[in-house]
Amino acid sequence: MAPADPITLILMYGLIPLWIVAGVADWLCHRSAGIEHNAGPKESLIHLLMFAEVGLPLVIALVCEINALVIVLMVAAFFVHEATALWDVSYAVTKRVVTPLEQHIHSFLEMIPLMAIGLLAVSHWEQVQALVGTGPAKADFSLRLKDPSVSGKYLAAVLSAAFLFSFVPYVLELRRGLRARRRDQAM
Repeated sequence: MAPADPITLILMYGLIPLWIVAGVADWLCHRSAGIEHNAGPKESLIHLLMFAEVGLPLVIALVCEINALVIVLMVAAFFVHEATALWDVSYAVTKRVVTPLEQHIHSFLEMIPLMAIGLLAVSHWEQVQALVGTGPAKADFSLRLKDPSVSGKYLAAVLSAAFLFSFVPYVLELRRGLRARRRDQAM
């Protein structure tokens, strides 16, 4: 599928890559802070939870038709992610220094999903109206694959990039934290 509309282009080639880059930058901040020696595996597990909270709606939006159900799922996931992000920072600041740069990167990681939801809402306005009881359309709460679908190459590229540059670094961060905890307990 060759996206023609600007909203789709911004989502696919702007916001999704920016989200991945911001995730790498956040991980680099954690690495620089020596997270494995202070906040430890608990913070890394929270990071993996937040990855799932954003990653699952991303995959759904990439492969399923955007309708009332998908919009509701994305909004719910956004608020869950925000609550988890608050928990994450509240925990982290008691264990380590969270620099202004890292806080700024967190702003991107929190707002990119909101921007994506907003753009999807604008491009599927009839379903947003149906959700709030205005407009002629009925809210569609079915879950079905996109037709036409996102290209397999694009989907593979996004999923591979998210796996390699977001998921794997946080798993490695968790692994370093668990090793450091075992070393500390052995002493």
